[in-house]
This record gives sequence, C-alpha cells and structure tokens, in this order.
Amino acid sequence: MAQNANTQALSDAGVSIWLDDLSRERMDSGSLKELIDTCNVVGVTTNPSIFQAAISGRSEYDEDIARLAGEGTDVDAIVEMLTTDDVRRAADLLADVHAGSHGYDGRVSIEVDPRLAHETEKTIAQAEHLFEVVGRENVMIKIPATLEGLPAITAVIAAGISVNVTLIFSVERYEAVIDAYLAGLEKAAAAGKDLSTIHSVASFFVSRVDSEIDSRLESLGGEDASALRGQAGVANAQVAFGAYLEAFSGERFEALKAQGANVQRALWASTGVKNPEYSDTLYVDHLVADPSVNTMPEKTLEAAADHSAPKASLNAEIATSAQSVLERVEGAGVDLVDVFAVLEREGVEKFEKAWNELLETVSASVESARA
Repeated sequence: MAQNANTQALSDAGVSIWLDDLSRERMDSGSLKELIDTCNVVGVTTNPSIFQAAISGRSEYDEDIARLAGEGTDVDAIVEMLTTDDVRRAADLLADVHAGSHGYDGRVSIEVDPRLAHETEKTIAQAEHLFEVVGRENVMIKIPATLEGLPAITAVIAAGISVNVTLIFSVERYEAVIDAYLAGLEKAAAAGKDLSTIHSVASFFVSRVDSEIDSRLESLGGEDASALRGQAGVANAQVAFGAYLEAFSGERFEALKAQGANVQRALWASTGVKNPEYSDTLYVDHLVADPSVNTMPEKTLEAAADHSAPKASLNAEIATSAQSVLERVEGAGVDLVDVFAVLEREGVEKFEKAWNELLETVSASVESARA
C-alpha cells in the first residue's frame, strides 16, 4: 500500500509518527496494521487512560477476565496480563519496522503503575518487571519525569532498558531528564553494555500547556494577554528542542556517541488540540523537527493525513525566538513555574484516576465471573 502524501512528508522531514492509542479491537479489526501501512505510523504509545478506555465496557476482554478470575488471579495481576498482552501483540505488529530501523522506531510504550510516580525504587523494580513480562526488544517502559522519577530513569537506562520519559512540561525539567538519560548511558557503558541497543524518547506535553496558560491569560484579561493565547504550548516545545540541540551536540554526548549511544529524541505528546478555535494540526505543523517523534491520537493523525501544512523545521534560531514568547507570557502575569507544577501534579493524578477506574472495572467483571 502507498503511504499518505502528507504523513510521508512528515516522515521525510524527520518526524516519526507514533499512534497514541491501543486496544485489542484496534488490532483485531486490522486498524493498527492499516495505519502502519498507509499513514507512516511507526510506533505506539499507551498510558493508563488509554488502557482504561480500551478495556472498560469492551467485550473483547471478557473471556480472558473470566478465565483468569476462575484461576484465582487477583485484579492487579489480571490488569497486568491484559495490558502487557496487548503491548506484546502490538510490538509484534511493529517488529519489521523495529528491525528495519535498527531499533530507532517500531516501538510500543507501556507505563509503570502511575501510583508509583513518587517512589523511585518501586518504579525501577516495576520497569524491570514490565520489560521482562512483555519480553520484546521493541518495548519502551514509560517513567514519569517527577523528581523521584529522574533517578529511576538513570537506573533503568543503566540496566540496558529503553525508556519513554513521560509527563514533561517545563524546559528545566526536560534538561534534568536529558541529564538522567546521559547519566544512565554512562553507567551502562561502565558496566560494559552495548549502548547502541538502548533507546529513549522524552515526552514533552504540548496542548495541556496551552489549556492551562490560556485559562490564566483569560483571567488576566486585556489585549496583550488575549493576543498570547494559543502560543505558549508550541513556544515551550520549540525552546525544549533548542535544549535538545545543545545537549546532544556537546562533549558529554559525543563521548557516549563514540561508544554507540543514541540520542534521546524529543517526543511531542498531548498533540490533540483542546481548543476548537485552533487548527487541528497546530501541534503537528509547528513542531516539525529532525529527529523527533509526534505521538498522535487518531483524530489528530486523520487531520494531519488530510491537510497538514508543516512549517520550517525547528532549529536553534526558532528556539531562541520562541523564548521571547514565553517571556511575554510571564510579562503578562502568568507564573510559569506554577503552571508547570500544576500540570505535573494534575498529570499524575489523571493517570492515577484512570488506573483506579480500570481496576474497579476489572474488579466488577471478576466478581461477576465468580458469581
């Protein structure tokens, strides 16, 4: 099958398109395979909210839940089996992409239990456990970029496991994530591991930044504040890419690169537009970067395939210009430090809530099956 011209253009520009969704129904129907074949999808990301939506109220999982319930399996273990089975199956669908790109793409991400976001050692243990349970080289373990998550990132990378760092909102925290990655590579090298097999992406959230900052700008009022609406999310990500360019052209990474290390690509997450006043390809067209990943929900992917109009590829000059946008936002009275703290806290809470809802749903199904 021929690839869509618009998604092919993004791919040619250095953007890897990963689908931000996964379900058994999507794989059973052939939908995921079709997107791989026709829309340049070369990876999949999941999160607790995606799994909650996929499993809750879906009949595709009933037989497995009933069987596991009959075997006396507890709810947490059932959820792990359902989610890791789906990830394993998606990883197999993308195995050829993974092999053809030498591990660069063909990745499927699964997140550690969001209830562990502030527990370093338990995060490390579960990351290693999930890697073993999924049992596929092309799995990526998602670890949140909380302060407690940073040393976990280093430890898991040092163990030779590829990591998708999630819930990054500020450039400052993104720089700390890069440092955690490089520290992990240094430890892996010291332990004699093959650095070429270790990959990582840093998931920098975009639309949520606009939603929070737009709300504050509206509260402040005035023409200056109003004119800045819808600009901060893109600008924040563009500045982040400037930090990427600086870090991965410096002496520290060059020494690791000489040993086979890969860059940690920026991944644009939360790219579904929340405000209908904005273009539905806003976070695709303005965040073209080589290399980068854009993980899109299906609606955004469909819009990109239909009418994306990519802007100039990000570079250091664009990053510098974007910094002035953030300065104007602060000048208008928005406390960016507080914005990013709120977004991180809410991000963890949303994933915890979704995970707890999933556990409750499966628990109800287990009780029904055992009745």
